[in-house]
Amino acid sequence: MPKRKPISSNIEEIKALMEQTKEAKIYRKLQCIYLGDKHPEMTAADIGKITQFSENRVKIIHCEFREKGIESLKDNRGSRGRAHFTLEEEAEILCEFEEISKAGELCEVSRIKLAYEKKLGKKVHRSVIYRMMKRHDYRKIVPYQRHKKGNKEEQESFKKTSKIR
Repeated sequence: MPKRKPISSNIEEIKALMEQTKEAKIYRKLQCIYLGDKHPEMTAADIGKITQFSENRVKIIHCEFREKGIESLKDNRGSRGRAHFTLEEEAEILCEFEEISKAGELCEVSRIKLAYEKKLGKKVHRSVIYRMMKRHDYRKIVPYQRHKKGNKEEQESFKKTSKIR
């Protein structure tokens, strides 16, 4: 079996980064690179068993590190890696409904959902809309069940004496 190409030019730098890092996933990637350099006789499958990566993922990590260096270790997705829209685009969608609600009309989630789906071009679950509204500090305001100044005794007497039945 052919020997693996060297992955890193400075194995001591990788070792130092392993000692400094606090994130488990980055540590495992560094460990993958370290093992690949230190033990060229190990296969990707062997390294994968130690680092808990698949054989293919080990090969990808090695290849990316050769091309990009330490930058390849970072996860650039952030917490919104699978988001449909940016925060600004979401704010645009909600902007028109803000105007509607300021005019005193009820703003229903179903209408926001339709606008979101129209812009996205596919259907989404309503929980996506509720999470978006929470991200932008929208809150669900519902009218009271009873009027604040309503008097229960008067209502009951009205029920008994009214001719409408």
